[in-house]
Amino acid sequence: MTTARKAPSFYELSRDDALALLARNRVGRLAFSFHDRVDIEPISYVLSDDWLYARTSPGTKLTVVQHHPWVAFEVDEVRSRTEWRSVVVHGTIYFLDPKREADRAAYDAAVHILRSADADALTSADATPQRQVLFRIHVDDLVGKGATPTPTPTPTPTPKSGR
Repeated sequence: MTTARKAPSFYELSRDDALALLARNRVGRLAFSFHDRVDIEPISYVLSDDWLYARTSPGTKLTVVQHHPWVAFEVDEVRSRTEWRSVVVHGTIYFLDPKREADRAAYDAAVHILRSADADALTSADATPQRQVLFRIHVDDLVGKGATPTPTPTPTPTPKSGR
């Protein structure tokens, strides 16, 4: 038998595998709704415990979620159409204000966590100094899925017999 094509076989990731995928990546997509519209923004992030930490610029579309804080966040690892892994997080977004006493410890922790991925974050050497608004997303729900190629057997042609 020969192999004609590789059809995908789908599977669910364990929670540990889904968290590992989130931990090894740094860019994902944040989905949120505002009025009758859903929007998606690429966001760099860091996973720590059950929180995704990130930052944005003041006045961005993202600040609309302060009134509707439920979001979805997705990260993918794609090798091909039939070989990929994806994690979707549903959670609540919390903006951290260093001027609010209740947020100060969480803000300081967020700065430390963000600097674990980019030592220059929020310093004079920051490559994106406009991103001063820190937030975190609690991982309320986590779903991971994947696909792997599975050989689809095809019959080997039989030689024609001569007459």
